[in-house]
Amino acid sequence: MTIRFVTILLVVVVAFVPLAHAQDGGLKTVRIAGNVYMIEGGGGNVGVSVGGDGILMVDDKVSQVGEEVLAALSEFDSGQLRFILNTHFHGDHTGNNALLGHDATIIAQTNVRERLMHSEDDPPMAKEGWPIITFDESVSIHFNDEEIKVFHVQGHTDGDAMVYFTGSKVLHMGDILFSGLFPYVDLEHGGSVDGLLRSLKMVMDEFEPDTPIIAGHGPISTMKDVKASYDMIVATSKLVRERIKGGASLDDLKAAGLPEEFSSFDWSFITTERWITTLYETYK
Repeated sequence: MTIRFVTILLVVVVAFVPLAHAQDGGLKTVRIAGNVYMIEGGGGNVGVSVGGDGILMVDDKVSQVGEEVLAALSEFDSGQLRFILNTHFHGDHTGNNALLGHDATIIAQTNVRERLMHSEDDPPMAKEGWPIITFDESVSIHFNDEEIKVFHVQGHTDGDAMVYFTGSKVLHMGDILFSGLFPYVDLEHGGSVDGLLRSLKMVMDEFEPDTPIIAGHGPISTMKDVKASYDMIVATSKLVRERIKGGASLDDLKAAGLPEEFSSFDWSFITTERWITTLYETYK
């Protein structure tokens, strides 16, 4: 499908001010810093680099909002969509790969291509949605006057990547960060709680405290949100390990729950019980 971008007069915006709203999907575009914007709603958060070289996307949401994604991209008077970076293989981040991959180059960690090629979905993803450039540890794209560093991390799946826009100084963490929420650790596809902790610790150690962060899910975030997620995982992991050591079963753990201080992390997909189950499966 050919992507046609409509030329419009952009309203000057400042960081964190809404740029546009798609009518049906509830998508909202906000400027983060420099060349980088974020599209919220309809799946995982999308990062967008906009400039003289065209458009680069980080993830592309669920397939059901494909037309809304196209509409959101058309708001940028920046030419053609040229690259899509996938932070991992889940459908809420790769759902429009096939739609957009006709005209853009898809890049991802090696395991992402393997999982999309052998998808468990019915029907499986079309070939147009498979990454055609893969990397094991890292790759750089020099685009819109900055180096965009993409690097492999661990925790959510076996193909996780983060993306750092070096000029704009914005970090897209993919699903390594569920900001303010219990995280989804996909144990069946290479995710691990300990890997997640290592990745969060790496971000806190290696990036500036004022780095604007795009989480895989949740609002525009800061290093305080990363630390809050890290501290929650450390504390709840320790508690569950101690209870397991004391002989608690999974049913016992669910019945006991977690302290009230962690109740705000509970959400519709990863409830307190599901997070306890993830910790039990990890440490039993």
